[in-house]
Amino acid sequence: MSDTATSASSEVVMFSGRKFILGCLVVALAVGVYGRFYPVSMWLLAAEVLSIILGLFLFGSFRYQIHKNALTYGAVMVVVATFLGAWWTQHDLRGAFSGEELSGYGRVLKASLLTFHGWDELIHTDTMLFILGLTFFVCVIAQTRILEGVTFFLLRKNKGYVLPTVWAVMAVVAVASGILSGVSMIGLTIRTLVIILMLASAPTSAIRYAVIVCTVVTTVCGIWLTYGEPPNLIMKANLLDPVTNQPYLTDGFFLKFCMPAAVVSFLCVAWSLWRRLRGMRVDLEGMDVLDANAATVRFLQAAKHGEVYSATEFVHINKDVLGDATEPVMERIRGGESLGLALVQAGVQPSVRRALLGAFTDVSLATKLDRHYELVQAQQSPGIDEGEAAVQQALDDLKGQRKQSQLYGVLALIPFVVLLVAHAFNHNVPLFLSSIAAFIVAFFGVAHLPRMRRLALREARLEFAEYYFLLPLFLSITLLTNIGFFDQLQGWLQSGIKSTGALPMALVQFLGATGLSAILDNNVVADFASRALHGLPIILIQFFALAQISGYALGGCWTHIGSAQSVVAFAFVKRDVDEKYTPVQWIKDITGLMVLSVIALVILIVVVSFLLPAGATVLPAPTTAPATTAPH
Repeated sequence: MSDTATSASSEVVMFSGRKFILGCLVVALAVGVYGRFYPVSMWLLAAEVLSIILGLFLFGSFRYQIHKNALTYGAVMVVVATFLGAWWTQHDLRGAFSGEELSGYGRVLKASLLTFHGWDELIHTDTMLFILGLTFFVCVIAQTRILEGVTFFLLRKNKGYVLPTVWAVMAVVAVASGILSGVSMIGLTIRTLVIILMLASAPTSAIRYAVIVCTVVTTVCGIWLTYGEPPNLIMKANLLDPVTNQPYLTDGFFLKFCMPAAVVSFLCVAWSLWRRLRGMRVDLEGMDVLDANAATVRFLQAAKHGEVYSATEFVHINKDVLGDATEPVMERIRGGESLGLALVQAGVQPSVRRALLGAFTDVSLATKLDRHYELVQAQQSPGIDEGEAAVQQALDDLKGQRKQSQLYGVLALIPFVVLLVAHAFNHNVPLFLSSIAAFIVAFFGVAHLPRMRRLALREARLEFAEYYFLLPLFLSITLLTNIGFFDQLQGWLQSGIKSTGALPMALVQFLGATGLSAILDNNVVADFASRALHGLPIILIQFFALAQISGYALGGCWTHIGSAQSVVAFAFVKRDVDEKYTPVQWIKDITGLMVLSVIALVILIVVVSFLLPAGATVLPAPTTAPATTAPH
């Protein structure tokens, strides 16, 4: 078969989202009419929710695909119709809306649809709004290029050695991911590390691996605090004390139980990086002026052009301009050369070079930069030539403005932390207030830079859009809860504890959550797995929560669709590192680290089980899980 035929056969085929939604609407109407006159089985609802979850994997991983938003929003109409049809025959819905006052089931609907608390229980509104504010907050402070500045500071402190620098950056990111969410940190981390590795002329395999490992650092290593992963917040919201309405999974729980798991995972990551990056070094003395000032260059790009590109991203975007020179330029950049020198060495025409350098930095610097690279190529650059001096001066002038923007980012942490602490002490204080307040303060740091401001807001909107598909899933799982589906899982779990003990059941949950999160989104796994923990003693809820959290965080890294971080990292590798990279190669590359991490976390779970108080894993008798008979 020819290459063309092979390409055509493997090309993704997208089904029409509009037609799928219309088809679901027809099915939903049919189910609703049927349920009006005949009983609808509750198990049909469970089968429909399972079909949505499996559909996300099947129609998102292979050749024939449906956009995940179309799939979930279309299918949830069928789920709601099935739920209402089932309830119609069990409750007098018609009478609920008669008279001047809502009564019975109508009051329940009013509480669910006309109150913030009701919406929170239906679709995790507080969590989703917190993620919304956090996404905008992080995208704003990211424009000040704090992480790039820290990275090059560490590189110089480590005398150009890559491994200790990467370890230190990963540690910073792991800590930050626990507070600012790993989803918000992944893109910035990847681009920063790739700059360092390309300057060190690292092989493509090492760059790919470093990008993949970023998913583990921003997921598993970020579970040390509640806010590190959206699934953490979902699990916390699901596990509330029915009497006090306070969460079982407090910040103290995450520090006591999950921080050790994060540390163990980080040690596994550090060892795997040592095997691939040891001995690599960046020549600090020979670094190009743009590379040496990477943080300020990116700030300049955002302020002047409203876009921030790495050199490889910039070449990819301008491949039509470069034509046949695209691949030679890309190879030289991956080999450690700067963009300007790669353009000269590849024989790109001077007029094209200047246009590209102006678009990459600023038009006023293009000619002097091009002349600088011509002198470098001819080995005639007298130390610091005129072009390099002009660029350095322009970048130095920007540093004051960048530091001012960074100051607002630091100040934004004050309301963020204060309101998080308030939420920790009083669960009735909405969580989302902290991230929204932080975003408002940080926004003043970029408000006076229109292009940078638009860039930050656009990136935040695009990032948060990746969560839209979760809302119908959350609603579907809430409806499953209300038909008593998870009572069955609670009964199974309690029977397993009595027959085999708590430790085997914890290991089953860890391995099960790991496997499921590899093929499903880990937010979904966290939502339905945590609901089976009700009715257990607090210490068992926390012990099993440790197992589930470790599992869904680790499993989310195993494939290119397991978590939002994996999706971002795979897309980056495919676009900027190796366009032939496949999902199967991803699994092969990361499986060694996954196996090591599974072994380490299993040992940790076993150790924790022996540290639990005596008798804590023995279930009291009798135990009854709280039954729910109506929507919240």
